[in-house]
Amino acid sequence: MISSMTAYARKELNQPWGSASWELRSVNQRYLETYIRLPEQFRSLEPIIRERLRNRLTRGKIECNLRFDLDPTNQNQQLSLNIELAQQILNAADWIRTEYQAGEINPVDVLRWPGVMSAKEQDLDTISQEILALLDTTIDEFIAVREREGKALSELIIQRLEGISLQVDKIRAWMPEILEWQKERLKSKLEEANIELDNSRLEQEIVMVAQRIDVAEELDRLMTHVKETYSILKKNEAVGRRLDFMMQEFNRESNTIASKSINADVTASAIELKVLIEQIREQVQNIE
Repeated sequence: MISSMTAYARKELNQPWGSASWELRSVNQRYLETYIRLPEQFRSLEPIIRERLRNRLTRGKIECNLRFDLDPTNQNQQLSLNIELAQQILNAADWIRTEYQAGEINPVDVLRWPGVMSAKEQDLDTISQEILALLDTTIDEFIAVREREGKALSELIIQRLEGISLQVDKIRAWMPEILEWQKERLKSKLEEANIELDNSRLEQEIVMVAQRIDVAEELDRLMTHVKETYSILKKNEAVGRRLDFMMQEFNRESNTIASKSINADVTASAIELKVLIEQIREQVQNIE
């Protein structure tokens, strides 16, 4: 199943320590580019996150953002008082007030003294594991979105491939009549110019003209490309680059058909072929 390079996914986790959420978004890019934004306390996870993204994705410009919020209520409940240090500060302040007969003790100032109050540090290792597990879930959802978008792209491409097949059938059906018309046209020109050729020479001239305008090989190659594209669309892997190459092959054949055309109908079909191929190429640019 093919995947689109354009997608968005978001997952959130709520725990006693607070909340965390991942956002993944991507746009078209020939190769894989990852941009990761993390809170400072989780900077050490960046190599792990980058590796997980690269293991699951192959193309696209990926933005990966982590939002992390501690529960202030929970954090406040974990404040602890260093009673011994606070007592020492109070004793020192009381001595100064007694000796110098000045100053009042402000309890809040005591609490602000470094080391008097401390918050119990969160277990970042445990939180990190939960956050990484959430990332995996987010990537799963992200890939599912890409695949849904890819299915829609695949259906659009298949419609265009059917259109290409229809134009090939039309041109193929017209060619015998066009060749016969060109044969009669050549004979008429020779007669008007009073040029007489023996049957052998005339046949050679007709063969040369037919070769210049015959597009049977190009039509056969177009149908081969159509079949190959169908096959590529069924592959369960990244196929964007392969499809991009196929579009070059499609364009080569359609250009040749257009250059050989001596008939308005064939010219119109050649133009339609180029339109259909360009529409597929635009969709292919968004396929992983």
